[in-house]
Amino acid sequence: MTYDGHAPEALAARLRLPHLVVRGEVTSTLDELHALARAGAPATTTVLADGQTRGRGRQGRAWQSPAGRGIWLGYLVRPVGGAAGLLAVRAGLAVARALEALEIPARVKWPNDVLIDGRKVCGILCETRWREGTPLWSAVGIGINVHGPVAADVAATAAALDEQGPVTRVAVLERLVPLLLTLPTTAVLSTAERAEWDRRDWLADRRITEPLAGIARGIGEDGALRVETPRGLRSALAGHVTIA
Repeated sequence: MTYDGHAPEALAARLRLPHLVVRGEVTSTLDELHALARAGAPATTTVLADGQTRGRGRQGRAWQSPAGRGIWLGYLVRPVGGAAGLLAVRAGLAVARALEALEIPARVKWPNDVLIDGRKVCGILCETRWREGTPLWSAVGIGINVHGPVAADVAATAAALDEQGPVTRVAVLERLVPLLLTLPTTAVLSTAERAEWDRRDWLADRRITEPLAGIARGIGEDGALRVETPRGLRSALAGHVTIA
């Protein structure tokens, strides 16, 4: 099995990943990663798949993951501590930084999307496994559409990176993986992280109807969406955003 012509060992060395698993077609990289974690895989273990048959997003949604067309990645975080609820925000910023390094302008949309020109190019799903109230590990799933065209039924809302110009999956990974390896594990977002989010925030000052009705005003240190409502500034820790 190779990944864009790279043998797994060579790709691991190129990305400086100590624990890389490369698969062909899988149900989901998250499924693969959870199985590895249960077997004792160490932190930073990364699963890359050429394609997924049952890639998933938030709230049970399917994520189309055709072979050879995108980056379908699972990344293992442990210990998790109090950072589990912030992983999607931090991973979204990491993806945006990686794309910016390739001169692809990207914005973040709470809670877990990365957009180009208002269309979704990346989705992030974080799943934490618990035992007696203690988080054992978190699996960070990242799906990035690299090569288009995207499916016709999502073309109005989804995009692929190569619409911006030639790009390879490995080139994106070379920028993204170092950022994943240095993801902060603190239980609150730093002032710098919140400032970066504000700079990239696609939702900023937009009127929304869900998860709260009002005007989006960034995120708090806990990663919650802040919304200016008729009753004042309120926060939502989870939910689906609907634009008014």
